[in-house]
Amino acid sequence: MTISSGIDRFAVCHPITAKWEGGWSNHAADPGGKTMYGVTEATYHAWLAKRKLAVKPVRQITYTEALRLYRDEYWHPTAVKYNLVPGVDLAVYDAAVNSGVSRGVKWLKASVGSSDHTVTARAICRKRLSFMQSLKIWKTFGKGWSNRVADIEVKAVAMAAEAMTKGAGEAARQRTAQNVKEIARREIVDGADEAAFKQKAAAASGAGGSLTGGGVAIDPAGFDMLTSWIVGGVAVAALLIAIVLIVQSRAARARVDAYRKAAV
Repeated sequence: MTISSGIDRFAVCHPITAKWEGGWSNHAADPGGKTMYGVTEATYHAWLAKRKLAVKPVRQITYTEALRLYRDEYWHPTAVKYNLVPGVDLAVYDAAVNSGVSRGVKWLKASVGSSDHTVTARAICRKRLSFMQSLKIWKTFGKGWSNRVADIEVKAVAMAAEAMTKGAGEAARQRTAQNVKEIARREIVDGADEAAFKQKAAAASGAGGSLTGGGVAIDPAGFDMLTSWIVGGVAVAALLIAIVLIVQSRAARARVDAYRKAAV
């Protein structure tokens, strides 16, 4: 998957990831707990211990230390180890930072196969987002995650498209720019259709105050206890389906918004 380059790709990719990681955080719903520059306290302590350095609170980590840690613990085990091409390196690296190196590599291995690296980058982001949507804390962090994955996907696609025509001349670069815009336009149309479809499906699954079965309203009055439990279970299942569809609809809209910026 290699495209040789003298550019330090970490210096290109990490600022994009760093924008989403931010500074100090100690959100009660975040299982990572205390973090600084996106580095959890547990990760920082383990990194210090490897170097036989004194353990200290993660809030005291310097930005220089954070950069070294990101190179050591996330960039080298992904982009460097697998010699990833531009675009794919960003998609895997950001996924590893956000969800763990093992998952980032897993999504990479499940996505390779196409000679078009824009396809690989998009596949990694789709698998990543699908995993995120399955997490219980999606309801708290889902909006930000959707925006983050969409942003990474768009930038990764642009990087991959540019890298595939590197050194091919101005005409090829112009074709690449046009191809990226075409990808963006297709994703905008497809994403808008997906968002609208799932929004309607969600409304159909969870709308209304009465219980429904096969499209027919059910009056629970007079039901025995067992029947009530069954009908109640159907209602709960319908509500859960509606919630999933709404989540997917919002994620599709986030991707549409990100691709709109690339299409201009």
